[in-house]
Amino acid sequence: MTQHVSSTAPTDSGAAVPVPRVRSSGAEAHAARHAREGLAAVYQPTVTLRELVGTMDDAAMRGPSALPDWTRGHVVSHLARNADGLLNLLIWARTGVEHPMYASRADRDADINEGAQRMRQVQQEDLGAACDRFAGAAERLSDSAWAASVGPHRHGRELTAYEVPWLRLVEVLVHLVDLNVGVDFDQAAALAGEHTGTVFDYVLRGYAGRSDVPSVRLDITLPSGEARSWTLGDVAERTVGGSAGSMLAWLTGRTAGEGLVGDVPALPAWM
Repeated sequence: MTQHVSSTAPTDSGAAVPVPRVRSSGAEAHAARHAREGLAAVYQPTVTLRELVGTMDDAAMRGPSALPDWTRGHVVSHLARNADGLLNLLIWARTGVEHPMYASRADRDADINEGAQRMRQVQQEDLGAACDRFAGAAERLSDSAWAASVGPHRHGRELTAYEVPWLRLVEVLVHLVDLNVGVDFDQAAALAGEHTGTVFDYVLRGYAGRSDVPSVRLDITLPSGEARSWTLGDVAERTVGGSAGSMLAWLTGRTAGEGLVGDVPALPAWM
C-alpha cells in the first residue's frame, strides 16, 4: 500500500501547511531497486555491444552470425527491435495501458528481416537510438511503475516491469556472442561481473513450469570464483557442473554442453 507523508509549503500569509507527498511502498521500493540494479548491470555490456557494432563495415554486417540463417545484420536488427519491444513494456508499466512487446511474432520477424538488409551505418544508428530510447524511458520510470504487471511472458509466466532490465541484459550478453565477432561466453559472463548469478536466475526462468525440461542440479563456477548451485526442472535427478560461460552457452541452446562435466542431458529450446 502506498503511504503518504507530509511536507510543508508556504501560504500567501507565510504560514506553512501540510502538502501530501507520495512515498513508495516497501514492495515498490524493492522492485525499483532491483530494476535499477539491472539497469546498472546492462550499461557496460551495452557499451561493448555498440562499440563492436560500430567497428563493422558493410561486408562484416552482411557476414554470417553464429545463428543459423542469420547474418550479423539480423542479430543487430533483432537487438534494436528487442530494445524497442522492451520499451513498449515500460510504456505499459508507466501508463497502465496494455502495450505488448510486438504486435505479433510475424511482425517481429518481418521487422528483423527488413532491418537486416540496410546499410551498416543505418543499422548502427538504429541500434544506438533504440538503446538510448530504452535507457531514457527506464531512467524516468517511477517506483510504482517498476512494480506493475506487464502481461504474460513466453510460456504464459506473468511478467513484472522490474524484470525488464534483466531481460535486456540477458539478450545483450547472449547476442554479443551470436554476433560472431570474437566474444565468447566466458567473456560474456565476465561482462555481467557481480550480476552473473542474477543472469542465471533469469535464464532459468525461460524453462520454469515446463514439462519438457529435465531435472538437473547445476553447479556453476561464477567469474568471481564463487561456486553456486541452481535447480533446473523439479527435483534434481542428476548434476551438471562447469564454468559460467559453458553453462550459459548450454542453457541458451548454443552448445550441446561442451565444457561441462556430469550427465549432461539434451535441453528443449530455451524460452
